[in-house]
Amino acid sequence: MNKLRIVFWAIAIFLMAGPIGASAAEEVNLYSARKEKLIKPLLDQFSAQTGIMVNLVTGKADALLKKLKSEGINSPADVLLTTDAGRLHRAKVAGVIQPFHSAVLKNAIPPQYRDTEGHWYGLSLRARPIMYVKGRVNPSELSSYEALADKKWKNRICIRSSSNIYNQSLIASMISANGIKKTEAWAKKFVKNFARPPKGGDRDQIKGAASGQCDIAIANTYYLAGMLKAKDKKQRAAANKVAVFWPNQSDRGSHVNISGAALTISAKNRANAIQLIEFLSTPKSQEWYAETNGEYPARKGVKMSDTLNSWGKFKADDLNLVNLGKLNPKAVMLMDRAGWK
Repeated sequence: MNKLRIVFWAIAIFLMAGPIGASAAEEVNLYSARKEKLIKPLLDQFSAQTGIMVNLVTGKADALLKKLKSEGINSPADVLLTTDAGRLHRAKVAGVIQPFHSAVLKNAIPPQYRDTEGHWYGLSLRARPIMYVKGRVNPSELSSYEALADKKWKNRICIRSSSNIYNQSLIASMISANGIKKTEAWAKKFVKNFARPPKGGDRDQIKGAASGQCDIAIANTYYLAGMLKAKDKKQRAAANKVAVFWPNQSDRGSHVNISGAALTISAKNRANAIQLIEFLSTPKSQEWYAETNGEYPARKGVKMSDTLNSWGKFKADDLNLVNLGKLNPKAVMLMDRAGWK
């Protein structure tokens, strides 16, 4: 009887195991701060090319970082795709991502757009120039971020609040270039030139300029690109009232940031995760970013959209973006001292 039971269970286990050599489907789990419509077409291409299924979870950037922290080593996530070098640095400090080295990524992504220890790699550039209202501002009046502290811009500038990490990174880049003392003195004068208390997102700053609340807006270019292609006529009309000016072309260059990817500390599909990040750095993927998202390719020599080309070539600040994360705490405190709400 005991022998029969042993044979029965052996057969059952064999049947449950499936055919010899069978294995689970290849997959990779991605936490993305980029909206589904702005990333899924690329993920579908990756799956079609590799046979690796991508399980996508989207959410706000800060919420995803919080989720990774709470899940810890038990998180199902293999890859974190998020915005701003400051956030990627926070993920590194929080211990939720791990370093990895890839010859493909090293060759594709310039050193200033990747973590020096291999914790993250930039995939697209997010430029944050000056946008001015055509007919109300002569571009010959503009020169640098620093010059926006001049009294002639009093009540003429729209910008987001100091709690916005894009602005924090901009200030961090200025601290790196000019030091804390000079940057704080500048910020105190700059704040006095605000046309209104900071509110809303980048699109709201562009709309504020277009409606006459201010003459200058500081915003990321991909927001302007999105407005120019929007179905909403009002958004398109507002976007067409402003033009892009690239500041600091005679010195360090205009401020840029990134969206980037990292391998999580909990990654169980490590090889697939690295393969996905490498795929997102290919010329074809980078070109898709530029056309669909209005962001600049992190990789050199990639074809850009007509919209990006219409704004002309510019010199970008070549500061290693690791510094934006390292200097973030100092930038936040400086903005608070300057009265930037």
